[in-house]
Amino acid sequence: ERMPAYFAERASAGVVLMVTGGIAPNDDGGVYSGAAKLSTAQEAEKHVVVTRAVHDAGGKICLQILHAGRYAYSPRQVAPSAIQAPINPFKPKELDEAGIEKQISDFVTCARLAQSAGYDGVEIMGSEGYFINQFLAAHTNHRTDRWGGSLENRARLLLEVIRAVRANVSPSFCVSVKLNSADFQRGGFDETDAR
Repeated sequence: ERMPAYFAERASAGVVLMVTGGIAPNDDGGVYSGAAKLSTAQEAEKHVVVTRAVHDAGGKICLQILHAGRYAYSPRQVAPSAIQAPINPFKPKELDEAGIEKQISDFVTCARLAQSAGYDGVEIMGSEGYFINQFLAAHTNHRTDRWGGSLENRARLLLEVIRAVRANVSPSFCVSVKLNSADFQRGGFDETDAR
């Protein structure tokens, strides 16, 4: 009951567009085991109270799709490379080609479910060291296939997620990306890469 009230209060005070906290597209991407995710129609139904409350108060709301990658506090975590995060006791499983394609598909499913739940759009989390940023940054992406190496290859996951999501939601559904301009890590994603 608290979530609809929280967002509706802001909408009624004149906030035009809000973005939720991070919601995982699957179990692999949750920040911890049992964290909020949107991967089924039953989960989408629970979001309708939030979107309805915001719309009734005159606002709009986007769902943030956040895949934690190697930051997931779970032994199920996946990442571009099997490089353990210094803040996590678990080492991620390096995704193979099929695993990457599954993650892209799960982003699409999450976006479609968000639209069905009444959200006005999605924000794809591509920053702050999470899954997509882990592909973008050379220090967390040591792949030698088409998903790693050059910036063009490291950006492939983000671009494929954007293309796939855009192709599977309505034209009026907002698709945005949160992208940091620097992660301040040696071998990390920097302002030149972001541009």
